Amino acid sequence: MVNLSDIKKNLTAESGDTLIGEKEASKASVLIPLIQTEQGLSVLFEERSKQLKSQPGDICFPGGRIEAQDASPQHTAVRETSEELGIPIDSVEVIAPLGKFVPSLPLIIYPFVGILKQTDFSVNPAEVESVFTVPLSFLLQTEPEKHFVGLQPQPGADFPYERVAQGREYQWRKRYITELFYHYKERSIWGMTAKILEHFLLVIKSSQ
Repeated sequence: MVNLSDIKKNLTAESGDTLIGEKEASKASVLIPLIQTEQGLSVLFEERSKQLKSQPGDICFPGGRIEAQDASPQHTAVRETSEELGIPIDSVEVIAPLGKFVPSLPLIIYPFVGILKQTDFSVNPAEVESVFTVPLSFLLQTEPEKHFVGLQPQPGADFPYERVAQGREYQWRKRYITELFYHYKERSIWGMTAKILEHFLLVIKSSQ
């Protein structure tokens, strides 16, 4: 029988940073790779292979799904960066994690910021079409375009309206998501990548 003392003990041990549903969610890690270029410190981006079934040609950070054999989300970010760019694992230095990003349930993305010590890439053509860099100074001075997308709930035919106070008259709220766009030359950075990038830039600006 559970008593109040046990409840208090378990609640005290519970971290306030716990994300409910995290254990069951699909998980992925990405790396925001910093690299020195002629334009100064820059962020490296990938163009996804046009042969991929999911989001071909989109701009992204190196990264991918966390595998069972990965020691940690950070390990995943480093491993995926190494595999996609064709560089040794020890040439990727992680600076710090960047919180957790929940773009939609049940998906959680763990972003990390890192430095690439090697700039001679041999990209994996099955995953990466090309790579390019954007000066960090440009990104810090650029406000992203914002566009709003409406989302309308569509319950399935078996939705139990009889358990809802208003039944079939229930007024579903239309929700909106904000899509960000960063433009650099002929490239457009948007979607999850843009939102992670924006957070990274806001963190940097807060220290200036």
